[in-house]
Amino acid sequence: MSWQPQYRSSKFRHVYGKAASKEKCYDCVPITRNVHDNHFCAVNPLFIAVVTECAGGGTFLVIPINQTGKLNPNHPKICGHKGNVLDIKWNPFNDFVIASCSEDATVKIWDIPKHLLTKNITSPKKELLGHTRRVGLIEWHPTANNILFSSGYDYKIMIWNLDIKDAVISKPVKTLDAHKDVVLSMSFNTDGSLLATACRDRKIRLLDPRVGTVLQEASYKSHKVNKILFLGNMEKLFSTGTSRWNNRQIALWDQNDLSVPLLEEDLDGSSGLLFPFYDSDTHMLYVVGKGDGNIRYYEISPEKPYLNYLMEYRSQLPQKGVGTMPKRGLEVSACEIFRFYKLIPTKSLIEPISMIVPRRSESYQEDIYPLTTGTQPALTALQWLKGINKGPILVSLRPGSGPMNSLPQFLEPEPLMKTADLKQHQSQGRKLALEDMQKPSKIEDSRKQLKVEEKMPENEQVCLSNGFDVFESPPPRNENELLQMFYRQQEEIRRLRELINQRDIQIKHLELQLINTCTETGCY
Repeated sequence: MSWQPQYRSSKFRHVYGKAASKEKCYDCVPITRNVHDNHFCAVNPLFIAVVTECAGGGTFLVIPINQTGKLNPNHPKICGHKGNVLDIKWNPFNDFVIASCSEDATVKIWDIPKHLLTKNITSPKKELLGHTRRVGLIEWHPTANNILFSSGYDYKIMIWNLDIKDAVISKPVKTLDAHKDVVLSMSFNTDGSLLATACRDRKIRLLDPRVGTVLQEASYKSHKVNKILFLGNMEKLFSTGTSRWNNRQIALWDQNDLSVPLLEEDLDGSSGLLFPFYDSDTHMLYVVGKGDGNIRYYEISPEKPYLNYLMEYRSQLPQKGVGTMPKRGLEVSACEIFRFYKLIPTKSLIEPISMIVPRRSESYQEDIYPLTTGTQPALTALQWLKGINKGPILVSLRPGSGPMNSLPQFLEPEPLMKTADLKQHQSQGRKLALEDMQKPSKIEDSRKQLKVEEKMPENEQVCLSNGFDVFESPPPRNENELLQMFYRQQEEIRRLRELINQRDIQIKHLELQLINTCTETGCY
């Protein structure tokens, strides 16, 4: 019999939580005191949104992610709801679009201006009217663009297609009537073809959202479920809730058999809710306690014991809600693999907490940053509604790898390119290379034209990206001007090297796009 070691090798065994300094926190934020069991916070790489305490209607704040410190008491608000805001979620494919739901039985879609907010926003981009009672949950589809799910206290889950041009949508594309009580939690699998729900009747349901049929149902009496979570592509579900003795409990389920959990474990006797978060890139699971300051984290494995406890971040400040930063917004130079935004209403404070893998090297750690979900949708809303399933389009987190949409974009002009030609180049995009191949005579003409322009600088101005024009600068008259000319040339050489590096990155992006395309068609 072979000897089995008692320890388990893992690169995440020593992950630790690090709270941000006071200067990097968000202070004087009037966090809501609503007792609804939700996160009350949504984060993307540009903004942090938080539900606030107010009188006469519901509001939430949208704060630029870099605007830390004390918040201006007159900061503009999003205040179009007539009842308390219960949930907010950013569009995963557009950092300037956010959805909110409220006690006024409506769901509203808001456009956040790209410049700083200067006044309150009261008119939404779209308003979704379909629920007869308050709406407690909203979820964006993970791969299809402009598909939104909402769940209300009328026991219904409604699917909305936001591609419809109407400003007020009163009829959802699909209504799921499979629940007999309030839905407490919703979670999608990786490609969004399955929906798992946790209901107040203590049952976990696995549904096909487009058909509305219940594929699996769990009615395990010793586990009262509150929150449910899909664990990526591992075909497992994770739930938090309470045991029959009212202890906080976690459970792990087989997606294909919900009769009995694979694992269940009591944590403590506290009464606060447990919020689960899963990172499919690192296979790490985080369990955040509401009403306490603890964050437990585990590593998921496909074989027994399935759930491997790593460590616990502890704090004296209790959290009411929590938001999480998408992977594309993390600081990879500090080996940050996850980031929480902890709501502390007793101090009107939002405190970022970074989960860090201790590494000595300051270079990019590719082993802890695999390809992750980007901001480009894999499907349109109509494609998903017709029954097509596709996994998310993946991108690299390597610094300098370009925009997080996995498509190459030419951010800098070619050397010695005219300003007018640059605009034409950006408008044509990727078709430019094909047109150049089809029309070689035009290429030769453009080359001759560039030569003429170099010979006649007084008629045409050739602009460089760093603002240095070699034709208008007179020859150096003294040593200082000679040094300045030398430094400018060095800067131009540095810029050209960066341009070459960017072209290499674009080649990698094309390779990545090819891999994604082959994966989607099933021929890779």
